[in-house]
Amino acid sequence: MSGGEGRGGSGGGAGAGSAGDGAGSMGDAAAGSASAAAGPTGSVGSANAAGPTGSVGSANAAGPTGSVGSTDGVRPTDGVVSMGSAAAGSAPAGARAREGVGSPGGAGSMEARALLVVGDVVTDVVARHRAPLAAGTDTAAVIRTVPGGAGANVACWAAHQGAADVRLLGRVGVETAAWHQRELAAQGVRPCLVVDPRAPTGTVICLVDEGASAERTFLTDSGASLRLEPADWSDALLDGVARLHLSGYLLFAESSRALATVALEAARARGVPVSLDPASAGFLGQLGAGRFLELVEGVDVLLPSRDEACLLTGITDAADAAAALSLRVPLVVAKQGCDGALVARAGRVCARVPAVPARPRDTTGAGDAFTGAFLAALLAGADPEAAAAEGCRAGARAVERVGGRPPVPE
Repeated sequence: MSGGEGRGGSGGGAGAGSAGDGAGSMGDAAAGSASAAAGPTGSVGSANAAGPTGSVGSANAAGPTGSVGSTDGVRPTDGVVSMGSAAAGSAPAGARAREGVGSPGGAGSMEARALLVVGDVVTDVVARHRAPLAAGTDTAAVIRTVPGGAGANVACWAAHQGAADVRLLGRVGVETAAWHQRELAAQGVRPCLVVDPRAPTGTVICLVDEGASAERTFLTDSGASLRLEPADWSDALLDGVARLHLSGYLLFAESSRALATVALEAARARGVPVSLDPASAGFLGQLGAGRFLELVEGVDVLLPSRDEACLLTGITDAADAAAALSLRVPLVVAKQGCDGALVARAGRVCARVPAVPARPRDTTGAGDAFTGAFLAALLAGADPEAAAAEGCRAGARAVERVGGRPPVPE
């Protein structure tokens, strides 16, 4: 069963999921070196290796000058982005997020219906082991390298659930920019990726215990993911957008925190509702509950895990914590892992949504799946309780897969 609980939480139950699995570290945004960036085949490559086969020098790999093949529409200049359909058209050198990112028919030409996600795009190295980790020697494991990141996962699940226009603003390194762009486009997401010429794409090593609960432990290197900054934002990103979703990971580094503030203010000025997932109880504790609540003032929907809700309020009972948070944020949807989800408004829990049975293989990204499906349902006109039920169903599907993304449409 899965209601998609937070990565930093205790999980609990066989289907407990994760609200922020697969995302970059909340440490120093500049942390990490190019050698830490994993290629899409599972190899760990240098800054100029990242094609679909991990080869260097192919049409999709970073060339001698750090350029990415034009077929992928991503260039390495700092701040350069590409926003397009699954074909991912090329962005001219020097173009920033403000160019080419309106609704499909141009700014203001269509009714607002899009979901814009701003958050992390990282490479996940998932190691599934059955035996306990043996310190100082080998432990057998099945290892896969997959695309991840809390923000990217949410966008992919929203598209998978039927949201017609899902856009993602994120920051990646040169070495895997083309691969991540292709993977997002294949999921139906319109990627707007700022390519960082100095920091590699964030990398997360996910250690998954193949026991009954499939619980996981993370080693995180934020790389480029939390180097997003206000200069990467343009109000034109909101053209045609009906909802803005911010990954909570943005709040854990100075530059990306400033970007989140700018995006929130811009959305409020346009009357675009904003949702936010706190993402990690561990890093939330380092930031401090008071500081976090200050930063999310003006958010319309908060999607914490059980542990995050309790940490933010100092209340140990999950329902009471969700109710207390709803006095500060109009709608709180608290993910409870194997206990489903709680929907709270105006100081009280107004719905308890049951979890969906599942046989977990990997709980990475279950909370992201919940959030993506929840937002897609809201966009389709569902009420919060019905949307939370869709979230629980998506979380259950997520834990039965390896990695944090839905299956790629055929």
